[in-house]
Amino acid sequence: MKPQVYKDPRPAEYFDRFHERARRRRPDWIYDFCRLVLTPIMVLVYRTRAIDTDKVPSHGAAIVAPNHFSFLDHFFVAVYLRRKVQFMAKSQLFARPMQFIYTHGGVFPVRRGQRDEKSFETARKVLDRGDIVLMYLEGGRSRSGRLGEAKPGVGRLALETGVPVVPTAIVGSAKARNWKRGQFPKVTVQYGDAIRFEPVENPSREQAQAAATIVFAEVEKLYYGVQEGGRKRAVRASRAARRAGRKAMDAAEAATRRPVPR
Repeated sequence: MKPQVYKDPRPAEYFDRFHERARRRRPDWIYDFCRLVLTPIMVLVYRTRAIDTDKVPSHGAAIVAPNHFSFLDHFFVAVYLRRKVQFMAKSQLFARPMQFIYTHGGVFPVRRGQRDEKSFETARKVLDRGDIVLMYLEGGRSRSGRLGEAKPGVGRLALETGVPVVPTAIVGSAKARNWKRGQFPKVTVQYGDAIRFEPVENPSREQAQAAATIVFAEVEKLYYGVQEGGRKRAVRASRAARRAGRKAMDAAEAATRRPVPR
């Protein structure tokens, strides 16, 4: 296993053009092309199943906050979402020839190990125009095969913007690299109920960490629920919850009806 490189030696100015594009333009045809090519792989090879995609807002700004095991997690999370997602990803990915794909596909860089304010400025711009940002709760990939720890980044962005955060669990992608041995794990993605925090101007690191920890706790519940109970059980529980929700809405609607005066 290659060691992770946390600091990018290139100057911050090198990445300005990628930030500018992400701030000014939405993902273009490259995003659609990648989805077209990769969806059969995600669905047929990794047997990817997404649960509760309806919990991702159908319109307006939102942060999707998953755990992170594999470089394929971007695709596992986005493959079943109708809306296009813009991803915050490590700056080391931005090298020729792939930087063209990333830039046009909605990815923008973050310089890990640095206080990279430009990445947060770009994320806020994307959210300001009502789009979705994907930001990993652990900051980088967990290489232990187990969930890592929440970093304050997601909490900071959520507090600064006040937009809903969708906790997202990716189960199975820790073994996605087993394709080199002819093994293709089954991957399940489950989206949780959106969490919204009251906006805080210039949140402290402690406040950001506390918010991120709240979101990560929901990811842990989803993750271990699928891991221990299995995908089928998670799907059944999701369907039961939706049925119960519809019944409650129907009952509430019926209670508000009044007989027509004679």
